[in-house]
Amino acid sequence: MMIVMQANATQAQISAVVALVESLGMQAHLSSGKDITLIAVVSNTAAIDPDQFLLMPGVDRTFPITRPYKLASREFHPENTSISVKGLNVGSEEIAIIGGPCSVEGREQLMETADAVVEAGGHALRGGAFKPRTSPYSFQGMGEEGLQLLAEARQRTGMPVWTEVMAPEQVPLVGKYADVFQIGTRNMQNYDLLRAVGESQKPVMLKRGMSATIEEFLMSAEYILSCGNRRVMLCERGIRTFENSTRNTTDINAVPVLKSLTHLPVIVDPSHSTGHWEYVEAIARASIAAGADGLIIEVHPRPNEAVSDGAQSLKPERFAGLVKQVGAIAEAMGRTLAEQPKIVA
Repeated sequence: MMIVMQANATQAQISAVVALVESLGMQAHLSSGKDITLIAVVSNTAAIDPDQFLLMPGVDRTFPITRPYKLASREFHPENTSISVKGLNVGSEEIAIIGGPCSVEGREQLMETADAVVEAGGHALRGGAFKPRTSPYSFQGMGEEGLQLLAEARQRTGMPVWTEVMAPEQVPLVGKYADVFQIGTRNMQNYDLLRAVGESQKPVMLKRGMSATIEEFLMSAEYILSCGNRRVMLCERGIRTFENSTRNTTDINAVPVLKSLTHLPVIVDPSHSTGHWEYVEAIARASIAAGADGLIIEVHPRPNEAVSDGAQSLKPERFAGLVKQVGAIAEAMGRTLAEQPKIVA
């Protein structure tokens, strides 16, 4: 249920409504807009009488939230959410481009890639220190050493760091180094992990499960939001279909659908969604034209030597070309690329 406060409602009146909600054993989540405050009542609301809220001072009206995902829906938060990550605003009119290797393989490889990403116009650095792999015999990542290298690259370039966390017990360790927790496709419905990153209050980029519907995707985001963490980004990374000419099928439809259903920022991963570097630039352009708020791109100075996902990684010069192309598309859409990061001593 949604409680809409009057435009002139006082803080005391809002607090009184929240106190009543909590006294009934439910959660109250506030969304403050330009003119009014909305209070989402989350839990089993079937047993409560909306009229008891209508009698309270400052309350304008109530109405049911029709979506199963309450806090992720535009009914709760009509305006777009913008998430600040070390000065990079994801979900604003500016387009964010996150680039970097699939896996952190060593210091030389990561620093060379980080330098190339920022020089090309990228805004943030991605890189996996812990890697969920289909085969137990594949490279599993460098662990904390990889995280330390990512932190060094951040200090060197000024770019915030995106990296994957795979289990609840990893959250404190990864949180020491990362600016954004990345939840991979295989963990989209790892509810213990979703709660753990939700309780951390650190920004999260949630990737869509390879066989998940959009509703299932948003319900997973709801787990994080329900823990009080509003700093959630959604990543469309391709879904599994009968088509096998690409690694996955890029669901471009998902971008405008998500933008209509939710206020959360939407990022597209054309590297994983295609699996072939030749198609990454085209899908990146299409994603921005469809309304995406950002891109996450795999970049490697020597893809043929990469220990994981070399086939879908762009060389630095192609990444630089992609940034220019995306900038042109953004301008045509009335948007701009985000500002370059500044190195903080």
